[in-house]
Amino acid sequence: MLGHMELSPSRGTRLANSCLGVVPAVVCTAYAVSATGPWPRVAALLAFLASAAVAVRGYRLGVTCVNTDVTVRGYLRTRVIPRASITGITDFPAVRWTAPNGRKRWTPISAFMTSSREPVRTSEAKEAAVAQLRRWVTRPKKRRRRR
Repeated sequence: MLGHMELSPSRGTRLANSCLGVVPAVVCTAYAVSATGPWPRVAALLAFLASAAVAVRGYRLGVTCVNTDVTVRGYLRTRVIPRASITGITDFPAVRWTAPNGRKRWTPISAFMTSSREPVRTSEAKEAAVAQLRRWVTRPKKRRRRR
């Protein structure tokens, strides 16, 4: 059993990630209040709901490693990847893996993407998380003893 590992950015980074949804949600709310017809308000409500979803998912970006699966939570989707199908973790960062049909796949890890404009401490923490994920994925599987 490989255990459980939860990797997520710092609280400040998670709040910044959620701003990609919060700011448009605020704009949608202001537009809905000033709109005069029902259709612009419906459109603003739909845009608000989508923005709110991005805000929540932005806060929850991260990676969970449980036993033999790696779960990558992104802005728009969550993907569960069997550890056995993972071929590597790139510096981008992304998970390279092979689907059951043999197709090569690539899943970006938005939570740990770095920027030259962020503080060095934040970039180093993200790089350390990617290195920790790489170690977890490449750790040799423990064999069960035969009785």
